[in-house]
Amino acid sequence: QVHVKESGGDLVQAGGSLRLSCAASGIIFNIDFMGWYRQAPGKQRELVATTSTTGSTNYADSVKGRFTISRDDAKNMAYLQMSSLKPEDTAVYYCQTTGLSPGSDGAMERFDSWGQGTVVTVSS
Repeated sequence: QVHVKESGGDLVQAGGSLRLSCAASGIIFNIDFMGWYRQAPGKQRELVATTSTTGSTNYADSVKGRFTISRDDAKNMAYLQMSSLKPEDTAVYYCQTTGLSPGSDGAMERFDSWGQGTVVTVSS
């Protein structure tokens, strides 16, 4: 089983910064995709930023220029550096990771794991 855990959420003032961390644990052969998503109260979950092993990244228009996604494959971790935070950034932030891990029969199986989220609250 591959488990994902987010951390770093906090209460910050508008204009401040936060760095979220996403740790994937378990026996992992490789991770091919990691992404950050968020869900504000009463709204749908939305993509924030994604990264692949090719180095490609994708950002929501609302966070371009303010957020940066990065990854450390040696540690099975991803990060989201958030700057110039706005009240509208307030949400529960989730990390998703996909890749391959050994199954119970020893064969590689694809996994798609989500964390439970970390709360980011930006006050005005």
